[in-house]
Amino acid sequence: MTMGLILLITIFSAQAQQRDVNVKTIEPHKLQVTSSKTTNIIFPHAIISVDRGSKDVLAQKAKGVENILQVKAAKDTFAETNLTVVTADGKLNSFIVSYAKYPAVLNVSLVANTYRNDKIFLSPENINEAEVKNYAQAAIGSKKNMWGIEGKSYGIHLQLTGIFVHDDVLYIRVGINNQSNINYEIDQLRFYIRDEKKAKRTATQEIEVSPIYVESPVEKVAGKGSDVIVFALPKFTIPDKKLFVAQLMEKNGGRHIELRIKNQNILNAKVLAAGPGEVNIEQFIKF
Repeated sequence: MTMGLILLITIFSAQAQQRDVNVKTIEPHKLQVTSSKTTNIIFPHAIISVDRGSKDVLAQKAKGVENILQVKAAKDTFAETNLTVVTADGKLNSFIVSYAKYPAVLNVSLVANTYRNDKIFLSPENINEAEVKNYAQAAIGSKKNMWGIEGKSYGIHLQLTGIFVHDDVLYIRVGINNQSNINYEIDQLRFYIRDEKKAKRTATQEIEVSPIYVESPVEKVAGKGSDVIVFALPKFTIPDKKLFVAQLMEKNGGRHIELRIKNQNILNAKVLAAGPGEVNIEQFIKF
């Protein structure tokens, strides 16, 4: 009897758990491909991973572009299969793929109406450098739009003076003021995302964010001198319980400074208009 009661309790518990689970189905898209033409699928976000249900289907990201998948049949005729694509917004996109000698559609867009239908996300190495430089110069001359994000170390003052955005590029502007008489040689000024709070005896994972362009780079800030630098970074937002950190390190010295930037600061980025303005360091750096 005891064993019977345990079995009944286990069955009822399992059934209750099944009722609590909210099962959602993802309706797959229909996709026809052929061996003589390429089908292009445009996603609203960058492609993270692709899984083919069969080797009879060929798939690759378009060269230099993050959100376009090119699909083609490896041979004439094949059994119906599937294709799974995960994008940077965490969405799983499912396709049922079949062969057609003459596909009805060759270009498929999954971009919602809130996006521009022709929006293409270039890889960092394929971003238009001339355009990025133009907007970085515009960021140099724009009014200050960030306050209170700063740090000091033995006469060195590092301050975030602006965050700007244009298309898929963020422009981070920082001011460095050397209030000491000793030159400050920069070893590195790096950006990374890390945990907001670090537990004791727990390793903190750092995700490096590499600039695609630097406007007005400097290697040394002279004693009693000031400089302003703009870093162009691929557009991003910060996950929950994470921080975006700017870290300034002194070469052969100990005057190191960190700026902690929250997701709300990124979201408050000002949209840039093209065209550089006149640079006035004093309007950015007030100590």
